[in-house]
Amino acid sequence: MTRGPVRLDVGVEYAVPRAGLPAAVSFRKWVAAALQGRIREADLALRIVGTKEGRALNRHYRGKDYATNVLSFPADLPEGVKLPLLGDIVLCAPVVAREAKEQKKPLLAHYAHLTVHGALHLLGWDHEDPRDAEAMEGLEREILADLGIEDPYALE
Repeated sequence: MTRGPVRLDVGVEYAVPRAGLPAAVSFRKWVAAALQGRIREADLALRIVGTKEGRALNRHYRGKDYATNVLSFPADLPEGVKLPLLGDIVLCAPVVAREAKEQKKPLLAHYAHLTVHGALHLLGWDHEDPRDAEAMEGLEREILADLGIEDPYALE
C-alpha cells in the first residue's frame, strides 16, 4: 500500500450526449477512490460511448459481438519506459443505464461501481476464477462503502 494522495490525471470524454450522465468530476472521484493507497500517480482516459462503439470495441478486442458495460485497456508500455500511464476505461452508457434499471440500482451508483471495477482492472485485478472474483468484489465493496454506496452485489 502506498500512502498519501494519488497524483491523478483523468481525461473524461463523452462520445454520447451528456444529459443524464455523471459529471467528469464524479468519474475522477471514483477513479481516485479505486486507486487510493494502491498507486502513487496515474494518468488515464475514461470514455463514455454508445452501443455502436461499445460493440465494435468489444468485438475487436475481446471477440464478443455485443456492447458490454465496461472495458479496461491497461497501458502496454515498452520495457524501460517509466510513465504514470495506467490505461483507458470505456463505459457504454446505454448498457449501464439498462443494467441499472433491470437491477433496480441507482444509475450513479452503477456508474461508480463500474468505474471502480474498470480502474481495478487497470491495476491488474481480474475475476477470471472464483478466488480472484471474490477478492476483487470484496475490494470493490470496500471502496464503494467508503464512497457511501451500497454493496452492488447485494442488490443483484
